[in-house]
Amino acid sequence: MFHKNIKFIIAGLLIVAGIYLITDNYTGNGIFLILLSAIPIFLYFKNEFILLAFLKLRKQDFEGAKKWLAYIKNPETALVRKQQGYFNYLHGIMLSQTNINQAEKYFKKAIELGLSMDMDLAVAKLNLAGVAMTRRRKLEATSLLNEAKKLDKQNMLKEQIAMMKEQMKKI
Repeated sequence: MFHKNIKFIIAGLLIVAGIYLITDNYTGNGIFLILLSAIPIFLYFKNEFILLAFLKLRKQDFEGAKKWLAYIKNPETALVRKQQGYFNYLHGIMLSQTNINQAEKYFKKAIELGLSMDMDLAVAKLNLAGVAMTRRRKLEATSLLNEAKKLDKQNMLKEQIAMMKEQMKKI
């Protein structure tokens, strides 16, 4: 993994080399290099290891996702703020299966740092509501469930939210 600033340097060098080739009558190669510079720019905003961890999670391969996330050594310096949010979000999802206390910490940090998609934010708040419900914090769980319901615009979490509200009535 390259540091986030090195990715911009690589993109800049590719653009400069592309412009040089265009002025030196190698137009096709120059255009190719300029188009190739889009890859490091894309990877600046979307970290490659986080993308690979998401792919592993889609296949329910938690060990593979942990392996890819382990490649990120210093998330505070190597990642942009939103990427740090997704780094913590992925750790929270993986730990929600085994250790709810640590998962809560990661989900709160992910919400604090910010997530790009409303659906991811809704899932994080839904998980935090579940943690609050298991700890008998009904008021906090209710507010988190309402926030998750507002963020769930496609109604993909409708059943889980309804199920949690039913369980909260029993508390």
